[in-house]
Amino acid sequence: MSRLLIVHHTASPTLQELFTAVRDGATTDEVEGVEVVTRAALRATAVDVFEADGVVLGTPANIGYMSGALKHFFDTVYYPCLEETRRMPYGLYVHGNNDTTGAVRAVESIAAGLGWERVVRPVTVTGPPGKDDLAACWELGATLAATISPT
Repeated sequence: MSRLLIVHHTASPTLQELFTAVRDGATTDEVEGVEVVTRAALRATAVDVFEADGVVLGTPANIGYMSGALKHFFDTVYYPCLEETRRMPYGLYVHGNNDTTGAVRAVESIAAGLGWERVVRPVTVTGPPGKDDLAACWELGATLAATISPT
């Protein structure tokens, strides 16, 4: 069985909605053979990453950057995972009140340094999420799960 790790910093009701949509997509009955594991960014470890076949990252955009919690995750796992997780498929969702550009750029830069491979474009949401935003998050989760599915 493959394992999809969702590392998230869910600091608001809006981010909870996005996280729930991603998780629902990742656990859809349409994709078989994938175990979904969720970890808060401050609790996720290198072992979690080593045991995963793909990763979804979720963060708010804080002052033009990813959350401190997600940055802490990267600081914790970067060197231990640098060689072992190259070509890891990943996806990203970001929520901001008015802009997500800096947060997306920062996460993509670190993921590129790790040698991770982005599977789909990041889902970026500013303001309250609409129906299309939630559908995009669902698709993000489903796509990552399908990418690592053994079937």
